[in-house]
Amino acid sequence: MKTTNDLCADIGYLSINHEGEQLCGDHVEVFETPENNSVVVVLADGLGSGVKANILSILTSKIISTMLAAGLSLEESVKTVVATLPVCSVRGVSYSTFTIIRIMNNNRAEIIQYDNPRTVMLRDGKNVPLNFSEMTVADKKIIRAEIDIQENDVFIAFSDGVEHAGVGLSYNFGWRREEIIDYISTFWDVGFNAKTLSTILLDETNRLYEGKPGDDATVCTVRIRRREPVNLIIGPPANRDDCKKMMSLFFAKEGKHIVCGGTTSTIAAEYLHKPLRPSLEFYDPEIPPTAELEGCDIVAEGVVTINRVLEYAKDFLSDNTAFETWSCKKDGASLIARMLFEDATDINFFVGKAVNPAHQNTSLPITFTIKMQLVKELAECLEKMGKRIKVSYF
Repeated sequence: MKTTNDLCADIGYLSINHEGEQLCGDHVEVFETPENNSVVVVLADGLGSGVKANILSILTSKIISTMLAAGLSLEESVKTVVATLPVCSVRGVSYSTFTIIRIMNNNRAEIIQYDNPRTVMLRDGKNVPLNFSEMTVADKKIIRAEIDIQENDVFIAFSDGVEHAGVGLSYNFGWRREEIIDYISTFWDVGFNAKTLSTILLDETNRLYEGKPGDDATVCTVRIRRREPVNLIIGPPANRDDCKKMMSLFFAKEGKHIVCGGTTSTIAAEYLHKPLRPSLEFYDPEIPPTAELEGCDIVAEGVVTINRVLEYAKDFLSDNTAFETWSCKKDGASLIARMLFEDATDINFFVGKAVNPAHQNTSLPITFTIKMQLVKELAECLEKMGKRIKVSYF
């Protein structure tokens, strides 16, 4: 997506299901529309819970995203969805509600909502009241707001299951909006990415439900941040004569630099003419210790460490329960996970295709194919997180 500045939207969301339900009645869709240089997030909340709510929320978000992808305006898409949403004959309310957040040119946000809790905006850690205007579409009240955005602005959209948390348990009338804002505001300046902020808020929601949610609950966070490139090199090149070329391209790249692998770090030290200082600290008994090399941000072991990073990445894309581990530990895998998941927006992989003789021992679980597969899977996971990925092989 083309940008008019070096800002971008970091988007992360998470849901918990109504107790006893296998499917979530909330659904989130995220998609880009390159022709008008925008990214759109749709959070739909189907009426009730279970299969019916799940289908309705998916249909609502898919219809909006499909219409926008086909070139219809946001207003036209909303009118079509609202006009076609069936109304429950018993409750007299629509079968699905929704929140749409559109980030345009990375400098302006547009929010359109129908019957969902109003989106929260944080700037400098403080709540910024959004100036919503009302319009009636097919006899239904739609609210809409626009605002210029800046770095570190955070938008938090959530379904009403979050506000219902604690009803009859921790609170008589649920988790009040002011309390939700106060709670999440304390984490604004920690530097957490959007997925982790969503996880923190949803964990508290689940706690207030005492682990037995009385409704589906979803949190979707959009964090405006500056683009940050990170470069990761693993393995020496297939042709030994290409070492200098590979290293020169790697270190010429703007941003932070991660070196993975014993041979690779030795080659990097020779290229930089700097001493490689291995650490003897085992912060995790299963992860080899890191090293220090001037000019590099992280120097770590290769396959074992990257395999752990991949495990964290897969967890991150699902329920994100492992963030409490990698967000604070000092082993190589945790350091790399923080840099790739939290810091990076653009990641360049430099992958050497040399075959390590030590890995050809049939008694060892490490092979050249496994290394290539690890890098491929990690790159795919990071792409699903919204990172821009480029992989170069040598």
